[in-house]
Amino acid sequence: MKTVYDVIKKPLFTEKGMDIKERENKILIEVNAGANKHEIKEAIQEIFKVKVEKIATVSVKGKMKRHGKYLGRRSDRKKAIVTLKQGEKLDFIEGA
Repeated sequence: MKTVYDVIKKPLFTEKGMDIKERENKILIEVNAGANKHEIKEAIQEIFKVKVEKIATVSVKGKMKRHGKYLGRRSDRKKAIVTLKQGEKLDFIEGA
């Protein structure tokens, strides 16, 4: 059985993530590849004490990278775009 801390890996601080946070009250989080939308919703509501309206998930394939003559590959990952209910706010960086 997964705990809520196994489902959520880390918040993603990207330009796109900060833009949708300010404009649309959505947050971008990297999650476990095996997690479904119900598990993600329960984990976010329990950990951050906010109400979630909906979840959208995106599976991202890892890019091929070259290191000299050797080829490597970045890991696959799964992202969740979490829409918070009206009036809810979540700020990962306090005081900044």
